[in-house]
Amino acid sequence: MLNGSILSLITFLPLAGAVILALLPRRGRIIQWWALLVSLATFVATLHLPAHFVYGQSGFQFVINAPWITHPAIRYHLGVDGLSMWLVVLTGFLAPIGVLVSWKAIENRTKEFYFLFLIQQTAMLGVFVSLDLFLYYAFWELTLVPMAILIAMYGRNKGPQAAIKFFLYAFIPSALLLVAILWLYAKTGTFEFTHLQTAIAAGGLGPQALFWVALAFLVAFAVKVPVFPLHGWLADGLTQAPTAMSMVIAGKLGLYSLLRFNLGIFPVQSREFAPWMIALAVIGIIYGALVALVQRDMKRLVAYAILSQVSFVLLGIFCFSITGLDGAVYQIINEGVSGGALLVLLGILYERYGTFEISEYGGLSKRLPHMATLYIITTLSLIGLPILNGFVGEFLVLSGSFVGHHGWVVAATTGVILSASYMLWFIQRVFFGPPSTMVEEKPGIDVNFRELATLWPMILLMVVMGVASSYWIRGIEEGIRPLANAPVTQPMAQSHATSLPTQATLRKGRQ
Repeated sequence: MLNGSILSLITFLPLAGAVILALLPRRGRIIQWWALLVSLATFVATLHLPAHFVYGQSGFQFVINAPWITHPAIRYHLGVDGLSMWLVVLTGFLAPIGVLVSWKAIENRTKEFYFLFLIQQTAMLGVFVSLDLFLYYAFWELTLVPMAILIAMYGRNKGPQAAIKFFLYAFIPSALLLVAILWLYAKTGTFEFTHLQTAIAAGGLGPQALFWVALAFLVAFAVKVPVFPLHGWLADGLTQAPTAMSMVIAGKLGLYSLLRFNLGIFPVQSREFAPWMIALAVIGIIYGALVALVQRDMKRLVAYAILSQVSFVLLGIFCFSITGLDGAVYQIINEGVSGGALLVLLGILYERYGTFEISEYGGLSKRLPHMATLYIITTLSLIGLPILNGFVGEFLVLSGSFVGHHGWVVAATTGVILSASYMLWFIQRVFFGPPSTMVEEKPGIDVNFRELATLWPMILLMVVMGVASSYWIRGIEEGIRPLANAPVTQPMAQSHATSLPTQATLRKGRQ
């Protein structure tokens, strides 16, 4: 019985929690405790998915498919497979961490912050589970609003400007995405993912028109990833966003959408785009690492490191091998865990000293040994040390991409060396050497119980995912196998009447 409603429960539990939170009084820390309770309950609910996932069963599981709006034909259609399941769990896992890291960092307008934070959780979960394109688009657009408002409200010095830049970068390509979705509906009479796959595979839509539609999808998702050179919003957005929102600002939504919709609905066009996307991925890897290497602000360093890391994922996606796609999805999860842990650590350091300027620090390991240890483990995970999670993802991406792309992969491998350079340089400057004047004047306090409770689950995951990756890969591979095995040619366009499923046929199939 729960299997039939679990996705609705997971998706809308944060929204229900936000509504109740809006009615709570601003007294003590009742707002924070309620947000933490809702986030923990959502995370526990997401664990139902891997616990009851049927390995070896093709297609989507935990499906809910009910009529919503008759005209146009919009359905409340939710489901997960091996591709989306772990991203739902990851989103649930990061939510209580986001609450804990904001516990003291957000002292003003706490009700507004946690209300928007919970709304953002519902929007992200909805993106990962929606199988109706109109429903998906509604959740996709909803993710923009809380993020932009919170960047504007809590930005350090240029919050409103960063929020406007983020919103415009994401919203304008999303308008093209909406036009493309409506065009598909006009031609096929359906918004449903599986029916669109069938209709396009039948060959009844002109290849030239499909090229432009697929390009609109690609651009909308590429901005959200972000893909070089569409990353102009990233550094300002990440720098100004509160830590809890920084953990979700880049990567997961756009990369998932590329996998699900570009590769899933437009396999032929995606292979046409592949040479360009591989080139942009490798440029992004090297460019992001080189720019990170010269940053003097911690958050801007992390922003360009994220650009380099998500470009690794992009390389794995557009090589179309099972190994590369496995590594790409694994790296999305790694970026959420390890990248999220680094952002949490930066937030904790900012609470102590009030600056992200690297030059202001030095010699912290003597004053804060436990924090230094956590930073070092997280850094080693991000640069791909064996036995930690980052190594598995990078190895799968590079080995899966090597066949047929030797030169590009050799160039991308330099990004691994550069990532070690900028991360170890960062650690050396902040934690070792003689203590800076600021550190001597403000000795600070080592990590406390709340901060340890926030970070240790992420540290443990880095190790477990490094030594027991097969637990995650097993489900991921079932989700990405159809993408790797998708046809590389498409039937010639035929008459619309004979080649496309009719709306009556689609309605019959839904029944």
